[in-house]
Amino acid sequence: MKNLSKSNRRDFIVKSSLSAGAIALGANTSGSENLSRKIGPNDKIRMGFIGIGNRGSQLLELFMKNQDVEIVALCDIYEPYLLRDRSKVDPRYLATMAGQVPAMGEKFPTKPTLYNDYRKLLEDKNVDAVCIATPDHWHAIQMIDAVKAGKDVYVEKPLTQTIKEGRTMVNIWKASDRVVAVGLNRRGNDVYQKLAKEIPAGKIGQVTSARAARVSNLFPDGIGKLKAEEPPKDFNWDMWLGPRAYRPYQYNIAPYMFRWWGHYSSQMGNWGVHYMDAMRWMMGEVAPVAITAHGGKFVLDHDGDIPDTMQVTYEFASKKIISFSIFEASGGEILPYGEIELRGTKGNIYASQDGYKVVPSKKGQFQNWKEKELVKAEEYSIPSQNLNDGSSSFATFNVIRNFLDCIKTREKPLCTLEDGHRSTSFAHLANIALATQKRLQWDPDKELFTNSDEANKLLHYEYRKPWKL
Repeated sequence: MKNLSKSNRRDFIVKSSLSAGAIALGANTSGSENLSRKIGPNDKIRMGFIGIGNRGSQLLELFMKNQDVEIVALCDIYEPYLLRDRSKVDPRYLATMAGQVPAMGEKFPTKPTLYNDYRKLLEDKNVDAVCIATPDHWHAIQMIDAVKAGKDVYVEKPLTQTIKEGRTMVNIWKASDRVVAVGLNRRGNDVYQKLAKEIPAGKIGQVTSARAARVSNLFPDGIGKLKAEEPPKDFNWDMWLGPRAYRPYQYNIAPYMFRWWGHYSSQMGNWGVHYMDAMRWMMGEVAPVAITAHGGKFVLDHDGDIPDTMQVTYEFASKKIISFSIFEASGGEILPYGEIELRGTKGNIYASQDGYKVVPSKKGQFQNWKEKELVKAEEYSIPSQNLNDGSSSFATFNVIRNFLDCIKTREKPLCTLEDGHRSTSFAHLANIALATQKRLQWDPDKELFTNSDEANKLLHYEYRKPWKL
């Protein structure tokens, strides 16, 4: 890591608004040999947060709703986020992405220790577990380092930026005794938990296919066009880039718009992983055996380099298929209800985190079904009193609560690292299929393409020194 004090960077200095006694920026408070303490049922879990921007702040709020959680450490490479002071945020961020800049100003019973280097937070013996909500390309390194430091880990989706990262993470986790949960929030949703039991049991007959889409019309300007320039003085751009190759800073990359840059994320990863996880879970699938993808950056005239129009098809050994679309240059609903569709021989289900609808199938040619063989129309909704701030937040809270319980019981969480890796792999497989313009055949056990050396070269990338997987 380059020295933070060089040229256009300065060390994060604690301001008078924070208690100097409670802060130790970058302080080394313990050795890495200090692994973990045993946490009893009535003990507080001492949490550290790595990445407290948009999503990290949302998770921080949900963790703080649990009475057995104590926030003891925070880490970020942008000083206003670290100091939890929105008034210090760069005015350009507020002008272009105000909705993605967290409100901040939380009231901590005890002021947490602040770090501008996550490695120092991991050395803190007062931290039992960490929440990682940094950009996608950081998740693998930070989760592996956290496990090696003896911390339990909640890591936000998408789990990885490459398939190799995911398998490496799983292997290191399996060799440890740590609890690692992935923040795929539909795992904590009542609707999907119910359907995950009922659909394999034949609720709509034999399921043949599923589909979903990400729709967000960004026409015509997308994330805009900007030139490279110096980052804000309190934003550590070199550390933000981490293992990725160095490139000059642009205001439409970080801290939020990295989702539209293929080196750091993708909409297949950002949104697609949610739907892939839900659909493969409902269908009892692990991984596809063939992938095709079509599309590209067809319409939007902006700096982003990911597709604004994309269609992906996954084929499974079970003879089922999943289709996923990205429409960021058009709007409107693609389903009559909900966010995913599952098609069965006796009917279809349209589901969301709020509820589902069952639509009976209609007779096709030459058939003479008896009424008793058809499924009946059905609607199910989550009781409104269970939703709190919304179905998505409620489901995320459930996944977080489950993670905290698992820290104490040492049981497996709702979404394990293996599940997170498998679901995230769907996004990478789609992006690789589009890049190679081939129908790729995939070996789910070896996690290799069997018909394309070109595609196998895209399973990982070379990290920038000194970072290693």
